[in-house]
Amino acid sequence: MSEAPPLVPPHSAGQPPPTPTHVTEQPSPATIATIADEVGVSVTTVSKVLNGRADVAPQTRARVEASLDRHQYRRRARRPPIRHDQIDLVFHQFDSLWAMEIIKAVETVASAAGIGLHLSQLDGQHSPPQSWLDATLTRRPLGVLFVLCHLTEKQRDLLARQLIPFVVIDTDSATSALVPTVGSNNWNGGLIATRHLLQLGHQRIAIISGPRDVLCAQARTAGFRSAHDEAGLPVATDLIRHGDFYVDAGFSHGMALLDRPDRPTAIFAGSDMQALGVLRAARQLGLDVPHDLSVIGYDNVPVAAWTMPALTTVNQPLRDMAGTAAQMLLDLARGAELSTSRIDLVTELVIRESTAPPPPH
Repeated sequence: MSEAPPLVPPHSAGQPPPTPTHVTEQPSPATIATIADEVGVSVTTVSKVLNGRADVAPQTRARVEASLDRHQYRRRARRPPIRHDQIDLVFHQFDSLWAMEIIKAVETVASAAGIGLHLSQLDGQHSPPQSWLDATLTRRPLGVLFVLCHLTEKQRDLLARQLIPFVVIDTDSATSALVPTVGSNNWNGGLIATRHLLQLGHQRIAIISGPRDVLCAQARTAGFRSAHDEAGLPVATDLIRHGDFYVDAGFSHGMALLDRPDRPTAIFAGSDMQALGVLRAARQLGLDVPHDLSVIGYDNVPVAAWTMPALTTVNQPLRDMAGTAAQMLLDLARGAELSTSRIDLVTELVIRESTAPPPPH
């Protein structure tokens, strides 16, 4: 039996052989397993870091986070199921009248949208602890509003990975341009309050600002200094005090400033609550407001119009700030893009009965 002739490949009939095709494979996206293998930890550990769990050693967490950033790891765009149709409103502390103004405004926007509101406070801290973050990730709100407090960069990244948007309601916050923020012009507030006192003829003016590490307090103090520079008057450093925005601080600093032979003829308080404390100190020392002492507050909370005398104050549009921030948050939760990440509302002076020209020498 004769053998069949060998099959002749197509190119053997005088045609050149085909050129091999080399396909460049695109690197596949990193997975949790990829991250775990690179760092040398378990998949469970990587999952704990992604979910913000506290039971991971800080050094291990840092290595995992670095690998996640290196691989630009992101969760899938599909949002996990939401347990509660609500937003979180987080204060550094909220036992004050200005906090109530913010709560009312946020609740109005949330209620109109059929959204619930969850309140929490950080006992005076300006950055949330890990326990707060763990609870928030478990609760999975639509989004978070922060008032006078802020996230660390790692906390921001973690919320972003979990697709939980956030907005800061602050007063001159030095937040990143990537952090949506609604505030007011505190430098201008300090400027117009002090200008008013200088125009009345006061030359020895004290300020009881907020905490040294709070940027809105720094901005108001800077405005106070700028008004003096504008008038060509020096600022007495011993008349610059730092309180905590509450009544007790206004009273204690007011007593210290007014119970001295060279007392100021006017005090600019960094909040209406501190101004109430100053009014109490003045009464206790037998000083008449405004004939012996002029007092200006800040915020224009409703009670400021009902004090005796009615309080001159800087109107900080708290309800507008809070309502705007709440609407921004709901827009982000719906997947909308914001036209701007920073909104600063105008501050205005409200002149009432607590300011007048200084007493004659």
